[in-house]
Amino acid sequence: MSSPPGDHMPRRPMHSRTDSSMLTTQLMDKQEIPHIVQTNNGGKELRVTNIDTQKKQPITACLMNAAFISALGSSYLYGYNLSVVNAPAMFIKSMYNRTWMERYGQPASTETVTLLWSSTVSIFAIGGLLGTLCVSSMVKALGRKGTLLLNNCFAVIAAVLLSLGETAGSFEMLLVGRLIMGVDSGIALCALPMYLGEISPRNIRGSIGQFNSILICLGVFTGQVLGLPQLLGQESKWPFLFAFLAVPALIQLCVLPFFPESPRYLLMERRDEAAAEKAFQRFLGKKDVSKELEEVYAEGHAQSNLQVVSVPQLIRNPAVRWQLITVIITMACYQLCGLNAIWYYTNGILAEAGFAGNIIPYITLSTGAVETLAAIVSGLVIERIGRRPLLIFGFSTMAVCFGFLTVFLNLQDRVSWFPYLSYVCILAVIACFCSGPGGIPFVLTGELFEQSYRPAAFMIAGLVNWLSNFAVGLLFPFIQAALQTYAFLVFAGVCILGAAYLYTVLPETKNKTFVEISRSFAKINKVPVQSPGDARELELQGELSLAIQPGQGSPKGKVTEMESSF
Repeated sequence: MSSPPGDHMPRRPMHSRTDSSMLTTQLMDKQEIPHIVQTNNGGKELRVTNIDTQKKQPITACLMNAAFISALGSSYLYGYNLSVVNAPAMFIKSMYNRTWMERYGQPASTETVTLLWSSTVSIFAIGGLLGTLCVSSMVKALGRKGTLLLNNCFAVIAAVLLSLGETAGSFEMLLVGRLIMGVDSGIALCALPMYLGEISPRNIRGSIGQFNSILICLGVFTGQVLGLPQLLGQESKWPFLFAFLAVPALIQLCVLPFFPESPRYLLMERRDEAAAEKAFQRFLGKKDVSKELEEVYAEGHAQSNLQVVSVPQLIRNPAVRWQLITVIITMACYQLCGLNAIWYYTNGILAEAGFAGNIIPYITLSTGAVETLAAIVSGLVIERIGRRPLLIFGFSTMAVCFGFLTVFLNLQDRVSWFPYLSYVCILAVIACFCSGPGGIPFVLTGELFEQSYRPAAFMIAGLVNWLSNFAVGLLFPFIQAALQTYAFLVFAGVCILGAAYLYTVLPETKNKTFVEISRSFAKINKVPVQSPGDARELELQGELSLAIQPGQGSPKGKVTEMESSF
């Protein structure tokens, strides 16, 4: 009999296919999953899981802490960098002009200062692109956790450059610091969702994955708070806003080494079953993790190639074509749905509503608070509602809110209280975005691809994310100048198209294994569909051979019930 795919992966020995097939068929008729565990006296014991009566695995402190610490030094810093440059913008421009005067004996022109400032803002996205291009090779060589740890070095270096740029009288230090911080964020937004998705049991994989989105929103809110004039938003204190970048990075650098690496990475790429078993035990809080190990083995056997594939190989593979298209469209809509335009209008709308300029920064804190709250709520309900409904609901309601916002903005000169409704619409858009589109695209990228495809998939998703971000920053001023307040209708159209595509193509992925998710795309990809029975038999062959010796018709031993979390 020929060996199954993935022969170079560590796997169980195989004996009689006929005997194991007969037992597999009998047990599957009863909706039961058999698997072998080691008993205390050194023997083998066949245990059976009832598919219909699996219990949910409780969330352990190790899993929660690992998710929080890994996100604190990664997505939190990304969110913080999105908002931290707003408060000191005037002081940074003044520093640029002063430095230019000291070097060249004359003040910089308005165009020069504008160019330096716009470069400071946009170079962050260029760094993100560079970081994304590095991530595939990094996660393969260093692992998910190792990549996150190394990434902290970029954050610390960026913090030093950004905080000392004024003292050194060098605007180049600020530009390089922002570039390096972009590299950090590009790596983080790929490696973090990969790590969170691989350490989480499938029944809470979405909730744990939303730590990425929650910490992004919390980072944005922190940048808004620290940038207040009473705190660090002062001419003498603004460098401390950037020095703060080193704090979360150093916390992660000191704490994350005490948490395990991704068990899937350890087992499928490092071939280290002992380390993978220990990682599963710590994350799941139980000693017997043999079923989890066998499920990862089954995923490995189901793949035709366990070598990490490159981006060109992923693009050419018809078996993952629609998964890739779905990730590209979802990630593009994540950036092109118009949330960046919301920030552009917020202060103007509040000014039109009659709020004094000195209190507007405090009112805009409500946007960061709403972001964070909506992301937390999404993390709590994602496993009940599902990824697909939250994404479709988020994009659809954003389109509706954009429509109302366009009406209110065009009529606010005629009706005195319309600016208040405009601001309500802004808060509603932010809440709808963070309820689904703000975090689920990163979760989906990890779920739609099996182990060997995942690094390349995250690289492509990251490239789309940063290129779309750069396109919005480049094109939005022209769109706004041409359409004024009607620019929101363009974003409403993007949201409608995104929701329509997801409704048509995307299957629900909650509480499914990676193999099951891949199988759900088989029809649209026009590849042979592996039946559940074949997939289950593939998973069981190695396990049953431990108990079924050649010539035996059935295993002997005690049969008990056990559940799998992954």
